Amino acid sequence: MAEFICRLGTQSGEVVTRVVEAASDKDARTQLEEEGFRVFRIAAAGSGLSAVLSGRSVSNKGRVKQNDFLLFNQQFSALLRAGIPVLQSIGLLQQRSPSGTLRLILADVEEKIRSGIPLSEAFESQGVFPKIYTASLLAGEQSGALDDVLARYVHYLRRSVAIARKLRGALAYPLFLMTAASLMVAFLVLYVIPRMSELFKGLNTSQSLPTVTVVVLAISTALAKNIWWVIPLLIVSAIALYFWLRTPSGRLVLDNILLRLPLGGTLIRQMATAQLARSLSTLISGGLTVPESWDIASQAIGNSELRRRSQSVLPLIREGRMFTDALAQANWMPELALDMIGIGEGSGSLREMLDEVANFYDAESEVRLEQLTTLLEPVILVMMAGIVVVILLAIYLPIIQTIAAGPYGAR
Repeated sequence: MAEFICRLGTQSGEVVTRVVEAASDKDARTQLEEEGFRVFRIAAAGSGLSAVLSGRSVSNKGRVKQNDFLLFNQQFSALLRAGIPVLQSIGLLQQRSPSGTLRLILADVEEKIRSGIPLSEAFESQGVFPKIYTASLLAGEQSGALDDVLARYVHYLRRSVAIARKLRGALAYPLFLMTAASLMVAFLVLYVIPRMSELFKGLNTSQSLPTVTVVVLAISTALAKNIWWVIPLLIVSAIALYFWLRTPSGRLVLDNILLRLPLGGTLIRQMATAQLARSLSTLISGGLTVPESWDIASQAIGNSELRRRSQSVLPLIREGRMFTDALAQANWMPELALDMIGIGEGSGSLREMLDEVANFYDAESEVRLEQLTTLLEPVILVMMAGIVVVILLAIYLPIIQTIAAGPYGAR
């Protein structure tokens, strides 16, 4: 006999998740239907709760922008708290949503709800929403407190959007500096230096050109003569690198490199800790167990190397190990976070302590991000200034030599 996780609808309209023993998934479905359940999805127990929350993608409606998704959930939560039924709330928001993509999705969700499909199942079937969202809806349906669970998810999403905005804002100026400096260097190397080479040939000097001038001239001339195949080569290489980084192996290599950066690696770990703690708190507050919450929240970790290390946690929890001990085996979470989670687990206030961990490391991430951007700006300026100085030395040293040699320098 094998165990299967089953997502079911009861005769009273509730959505429940049960673990049943059966010889096969077909036998499990037959058994549950005979008991009066409506079977939505069945998956092997070893695959975890996420297996029954894997959305099926519908027609290519496109992705929903994060800001539009946040606005929708804020309004949806407010309507539910006001006592407006779910179906009516979805209909109102579908008509007033500024996003065409979201309107199409909500229209399909509304149609599925009218046909008797639960809210979480209707959203899962769209294939565009994160698992933590559909799991939160499922938890809200199970607990009967959908408005409270959705309000917590809105808080979680609002914080995630704020962190993403700060990250983009902090990196915008360093990227601008790097782009501007790169364009200036390209102009000097590809336009100015090739034209100066003709001047160097006519200089009246008995000395050979300085080494720095020879090297810069060789690089500049080679690039200028071969620019029409160098540019396509760079474009093709960039495209190949882009697609390689989208593969699991390429992404894993990049994430490993990022984790080894002096300040960047610490920042990534702190941001992942804050996101994971907030995700777990949101799911646990909705009534999901710790293993179920970890199964879903760990898949939302952005860094693939940290996500790979976290795969060992769920089996340890199922074996009966303490949650904190299992997290320590993953070997990436800060020790202070582990201590705080351990205190929460021991005192029975795990959800509240996870909120504290999330808030603490959100604040730490902001400080670390400010340090990183403060360091990046002078580093970029110094690097580019050094390149420009080398180019200027290559241009002016031959001229200075000629002036120093005087009118008889060539005799």
